[in-house]
Amino acid sequence: MKSLQLQAVMIDLDGTMVDTIGDFEVALNRALTDLQVPPASRALIERSIGKGSEHLIRTVLGHQLAQAGVPGDASEVEALFTPVWTRYEHHYLAINGEFSQVFPGVMEGLAQLKAMGLPLACLTNKPLSFTRPLMAAKGLAPYFAKVFGGDSFERKKPDPLPLLKTCEALQSSPARTLMVGDSSNDAQAANAAGCPVV
Repeated sequence: MKSLQLQAVMIDLDGTMVDTIGDFEVALNRALTDLQVPPASRALIERSIGKGSEHLIRTVLGHQLAQAGVPGDASEVEALFTPVWTRYEHHYLAINGEFSQVFPGVMEGLAQLKAMGLPLACLTNKPLSFTRPLMAAKGLAPYFAKVFGGDSFERKKPDPLPLLKTCEALQSSPARTLMVGDSSNDAQAANAAGCPVV
C-alpha cells in the first residue's frame, strides 16, 4: 500500500465489511409473502445482490413469477415492483442489521487504515436510508469521513461515476484512492475510474 502512496480508501459495505445476506433474505421474503409471491431461496438472493436493491427485487421477482407459472415478463415484474419495493423497504428498515454481522478482521483493518491517516469513504449500492442505520448499529460509522449509497449519484457501480465523485469528495486522486470490494462491480468500476482495487 505504501508504494502506491495512497491518499484515501473507498470501501464497499455488503459482502465486504458486513455479511448482510440474512437481512436481504428476511426482508425480501417478507415483502414477497405480503404480496402472495412465493419466497425466494437464499442462493437466488445471494446471486442477485450487488447491483442495488432495485436490481435485486426485479431479478428475484422475475424468477419467482416464472417459478409460480406466471409469465415473468417485464410488464408483470414492473407491475409488482413498486408494491414489493414499498414492503421491502418497510421490512428492511424494521430488521436492518438484525440478521447480519461484521466480518472478522474488519474493525481491526479499519483501525489500521485510520491510524495511517487515510480518510475513508463507504461506497455502496445500498440505499442511504439502509446504509447509515446499519453502519451505526455495527459500529462502523465513526471510521468514515464520507458515506455514499446507491441513490447518492445518478448511476451505481459498476459505472465509474460513484468512485470519481467519491474521490472528489475525499479530495483525492483516483490513481491514489484504493477501492476495496467483494464483487466484479467494484473491480469494473475501479478499473474504469483508474483506481487501484483489492
